[in-house]
Amino acid sequence: MVREIVQVSTNQGRPALPNDVAVTEQRPAGRPAAPIVRPGSAAVLERLTRLHPRLIDLSLGRIERLLARLGNPERRLPPVVHVAGTNGKGSVVAFLRAILEAAGYSAHAYTSPHLVRFNERVRLAGSDISDEALAALLEECEKANAGELITFFEITTAAALLAFARAPADVLLLETGLGGRLDATNVVPRPALTVLTPVSLDHQHFLGETLAEIAGEKAGIVKPGVVCVSALQEDAVADVIAGRAAALGAPLVCGGRDWSVLSDGGGMVFEGGGRTRNLPLPALVGAHQAENAALAVACVDHLPGFTVPDAALAQGMTAVDWPGRLQHLMRGPLAETLPAGWEV
Repeated sequence: MVREIVQVSTNQGRPALPNDVAVTEQRPAGRPAAPIVRPGSAAVLERLTRLHPRLIDLSLGRIERLLARLGNPERRLPPVVHVAGTNGKGSVVAFLRAILEAAGYSAHAYTSPHLVRFNERVRLAGSDISDEALAALLEECEKANAGELITFFEITTAAALLAFARAPADVLLLETGLGGRLDATNVVPRPALTVLTPVSLDHQHFLGETLAEIAGEKAGIVKPGVVCVSALQEDAVADVIAGRAAALGAPLVCGGRDWSVLSDGGGMVFEGGGRTRNLPLPALVGAHQAENAALAVACVDHLPGFTVPDAALAQGMTAVDWPGRLQHLMRGPLAETLPAGWEV
């Protein structure tokens, strides 16, 4: 892999963030690394990487232009749960999907990056998008974009939004790629709920050097009048989120204040909304997953129009699947080659 310097201009309606004039990314010189996919969509994805601008301004202008040419699919989506933060976004989406599906709802999901195949990023009502459907959507977006510069994430997000607008589902779980305020997913006019997982220092070259600056970018997904559910945050982050929510009249539900979780070897106890619920420990490995699971429970408690019984919460805890994250491999070629008594 070649480290390539990519110049970044950030004069699109906000003061420049520290260190976002020049950033580095791990990728082959000239374009992002090609994702692993089946041959049907691989050629299209490869072509799309060539549209990636060398000078990237953090702006929603390119994706908004493309979405307008596509008929604004972001305005025809199922109810959207928009998730931003530094840590645990994918896990929280996985918990939400498992819980809602256990309650009988169908859920689309958009996550990144993928583990093995690009198709994993676009989940349509319980299944990864087919390669044929993905290739067709990418080609449609490529044609509408008409060769103009656009980032790989922006154009593939547009394709995902097209897929979500055309396939029926009860809810769309939408994970940001980077930041929030200027992330390509931040084009939904009014989501049903916004979610902020724990915020810490990340992507300082894009988002700022301090926790407060980064929190300001993440909190950019908060919308007027829409409930925001936030994980327990450091004080500097909590202050920024609270200020943003207050300015927009967005009700704020905070971990540590409005809900909490305790866990031991036998299960987890969720307290919130005037109720105490005893739930099984999450199937995902790691003590931190109890916090991610609890954030998902708080989310479904405040998701308008959805009824989730405690039995579905419990089933979601044990049914959740998020491969490659502290995963204990019990079968497969790697596990089968281990000496007796070894594990991975």
